[in-house]
Amino acid sequence: MNQARTFLLIAWMLVGYLVWDTWQQDYHRPQATSPTPSAAADQQASVVPNASGDLPEFKPASGQAVEPTVEAAAASDHSRRVRIHTDVLELEVDTRGASIVTADLLAYRQQATGDAPPVRLLDTAANRYFIAQTGYVGSRPELPNHLSNFQVDADSFSLAEGQDSLEVPFSWEGANGLRLVRTLRLTRGSYAIEVQDRFENSSAEPASFQAYRQLLRVQPPALPGSSFTNPAAYSFVGAAWYSPQGKFDKLKFADFQDEPLDLKNAQGWVAMLEHYFFAAWIPQAEEIHEFSTGIESSDRYRVRALGPVLELSAGGNLQNSARLYIGPKLQDQLEGIAPGLKLTLDYGIFTILAQPMAWLLGILHDLTGNWGWAIVLLVVLLKAALFKLSEAQYKSFAKMRAVQPRIEALKERYGEDRQKFQTAMMELYKKEKINPMGGCLPILIQIPIFISLYWVLIEAVELRHAPWILWIQNLTAPDPYFVLPILNLLTMWATQKLSPTPGMDPVQKRIMQIMPIAFGVMFAFFPAGLVLYWTTNGALGLLQQWVITRRHAATATPAKS
Repeated sequence: MNQARTFLLIAWMLVGYLVWDTWQQDYHRPQATSPTPSAAADQQASVVPNASGDLPEFKPASGQAVEPTVEAAAASDHSRRVRIHTDVLELEVDTRGASIVTADLLAYRQQATGDAPPVRLLDTAANRYFIAQTGYVGSRPELPNHLSNFQVDADSFSLAEGQDSLEVPFSWEGANGLRLVRTLRLTRGSYAIEVQDRFENSSAEPASFQAYRQLLRVQPPALPGSSFTNPAAYSFVGAAWYSPQGKFDKLKFADFQDEPLDLKNAQGWVAMLEHYFFAAWIPQAEEIHEFSTGIESSDRYRVRALGPVLELSAGGNLQNSARLYIGPKLQDQLEGIAPGLKLTLDYGIFTILAQPMAWLLGILHDLTGNWGWAIVLLVVLLKAALFKLSEAQYKSFAKMRAVQPRIEALKERYGEDRQKFQTAMMELYKKEKINPMGGCLPILIQIPIFISLYWVLIEAVELRHAPWILWIQNLTAPDPYFVLPILNLLTMWATQKLSPTPGMDPVQKRIMQIMPIAFGVMFAFFPAGLVLYWTTNGALGLLQQWVITRRHAATATPAKS
């Protein structure tokens, strides 16, 4: 296989993948459907009340069934919103269940303009519905759940200047002698919220119950414009979870009904992911949980962690806590919050290569203070590390380029007899000690590395709305003046001129000539950060190929036959 055909095959495979993935995004989005009878029965058997307010039967560890009351649903009519403000988060907590129902990420804007509103990750709007809930189910007919009415002393709380943390207490009291104080503890600069629950039992009867934590959301609306050139269209959206036993896994919304999660004896966390941001419940590491997914109200997708049975003695007290992360996918912080949490940066099958490159990209940004120059330096370092492989590839190019006139002469000699032409061409390769596959192996080895870097750039929230130089003030938006796409087009054209095309028929040559224009037009609509990566990689490859071609021109030119 000659080099041009190899390049052509790789390019069309890339285009084919992008077209297929876009088709999946645009035409295979999950539709809101009612659960099947069996799925509906499973939901009715759930131990946790659903969003509509129904409180189904709960069976504690003893197996004795208890009918809960509907006190929570009635009391929820008197709920109100409490606003909590820190340096990075602005939350609204509904006193119905002390549930976090809106969350604005103050360091991230919806658009690149300075006056744009912050990103709202949690929301109660119908088309963006996404909330975090927690509560308890157990042996008592009245336990605080996400429908219960909590009390709080004020309508707003703010992290004061010079204050490192903020605590917001919510309280619930039941008629059966149980009392719960839920304290939300927020820390300066952190997106992790500690949810601390303290139970007091003033009755003469013990109680047993389980804590549940869940995230509930709808399928996000379709992205505006074409998803073909929007990296967000290729990022995973759905539920994810991690446990040391089963490691990281995820579930698309389209698979919730047919492939529901039911994981027993799990430790770890559950989450809902989208491009750049996510929310996750992180229970205490030593607790054993049951992880599950489900569909409520036909269009709300739920992921849940149900904790172990807790025993509260008569007259005793008990504490139970978990953390709720609501924020960006920050590569350098997530692993310090919980094991496996950095896997929410979804690089797919390229994770093992992409994670070190994401770490290195962060180091280069620390050195340069600019994400655009960090991308350029990262590509330079990768090209340097792969220099020997590239050198072997370009040496093969140089040798094949040198014999190209003789191959053209063979083509004219044998005309339409393709078999004789191929035989004569292979004899020429053998005589001149040219391996026609010599340039393929280096290309194949480099492909996973540079695709991994491609996914790093797609997933890196740090690049979102980040400037580079002069006219490029947003690396996640297209180049406004098409400078980088034009440079990329010229780089591809020059590389094509340096690459040998022995044995190619006129149709193949025509396709090769069109490809730089096709990719140049396509890249005009891609984010500038990705085009910067492709252009830098192509320009360095072109320079290396030109130097090696000139260096080996004399030795690679064979004597006339």
